[in-house]
Amino acid sequence: MTLEQQLNYFRAGFPWLKIAAPATPEKGIAVLDGKEIARAVDYARSAHTDGRLKFVPASGAASRMFKDIFAGADAPNEAVHTLTASIKRFAFYDKALFGEPDPMSEADCKATAHKLLDADGLGYGSKPKGVLRFHRYADEVRTALAEHLVEGQAYMRNADGSVNICFTISPEHKGLFEAALAEVKDKYEARYGVKYNISFTFQDPATDTIAVTPENEPFLCDDGSRLFRPAGHGALIYNLDKVSEELVSIKNIDNVAVERMLPATAEYKEVLIGKALELRDTIFGLIRRMDAGEDVLDEAEAFLKKVLCVELPANAGASRAELIRSKLNRPIRVCGMVRNEGEPGGGPFIIKGSDGCTSLQILESVQINKDDPAAVAALASATHFNPVDLVCCLRDYQGGKFDLLAHVDPNAGFISSKSYQGRPLKALELPGLWNGAMSDWNTLFVEVPLETFNPVKTVLDLLRPAHQ
Repeated sequence: MTLEQQLNYFRAGFPWLKIAAPATPEKGIAVLDGKEIARAVDYARSAHTDGRLKFVPASGAASRMFKDIFAGADAPNEAVHTLTASIKRFAFYDKALFGEPDPMSEADCKATAHKLLDADGLGYGSKPKGVLRFHRYADEVRTALAEHLVEGQAYMRNADGSVNICFTISPEHKGLFEAALAEVKDKYEARYGVKYNISFTFQDPATDTIAVTPENEPFLCDDGSRLFRPAGHGALIYNLDKVSEELVSIKNIDNVAVERMLPATAEYKEVLIGKALELRDTIFGLIRRMDAGEDVLDEAEAFLKKVLCVELPANAGASRAELIRSKLNRPIRVCGMVRNEGEPGGGPFIIKGSDGCTSLQILESVQINKDDPAAVAALASATHFNPVDLVCCLRDYQGGKFDLLAHVDPNAGFISSKSYQGRPLKALELPGLWNGAMSDWNTLFVEVPLETFNPVKTVLDLLRPAHQ
């Protein structure tokens, strides 16, 4: 995207997507029964894949996780008092550092906050989530990175017993991640009988986007240079495009739980894997039959409509065969969806695209036109939200790699309000990795239970049962 294109998006905004309906269990979200779950798990374990990879977005510092603690570090607020009162319940608690602070003492609350955040304490205010101590066990303490290694061996093993995991990180944090990995890699390989192949990838600075003032003029730093910022997780589509494995699982770094909850997490991850591979094989079969000259257009169109909520325009005409084939021959993603119970997250919707076809998409709230009564009604009637729990198939029916960049909707980006050195600015985010960056993928939504979604958005989330 050129600089002028970026500035035009600031001036004109992104076009609103046309919502046909929310995706629900009635249409758009598959709710599986016991037999269907067992079938999907069996399919995940038996179907061939040309390599598996766990892809974990883990860039950036955990500063937002400690936003309330920063705010109350010098004038203790409720979050700091709760932190202090519960300090011994956190995996990062060290008596030599924190002592036994009195939550009723303002001085002790301030000291606790600063020992957690500052560089002369734990320095968690500037470290990435992946290396923070999340969970305490009888014989060890685990970081978020360590929990992803434990998860990976439960459902992402390759035929040779290896587990491939790629963490997307910031270059300045590589040393911290390497140290966290070195603490557990050999131990876990021996414990779980696996071989870990761990890689780190960086968001390309070339994907950074320009920041502007509230008046949509380029934001200038004190030295007169223009300010460019990382363009959000959507930039990671470039990293994903370089993956060599066929099957990829995507889950955020902070969405982990203690190991006693792993059976449910692993089972439903295998469900998503099985449904993705089953979808892959069905689509490949249809395309091969089309190539062989069979008349399968009605069957293929019915499949697109029933399974993927892809409805073709009535006037497809002579191009119908070409359109159906193009709709089938795309990357695949199966996305877990959780019933709405007040947790944050984008939602699943059926969207009508510019080509007149409908498709399943994940939208963030900022992508929904609050001035459109129909869009607001669709948002209000949504039954599920997106926990970022995806399984993707990245190869075509001939075994070649899809060009993922060719399936991005550039008009599905975001504009957000930020600040720099106390000055307000507007930032441009590329189409989100599981939003517009996967706009032209074949998508299936599958309901997964809430117990598989345990994000740590604030430090106090670590007090929830899934993290204790």
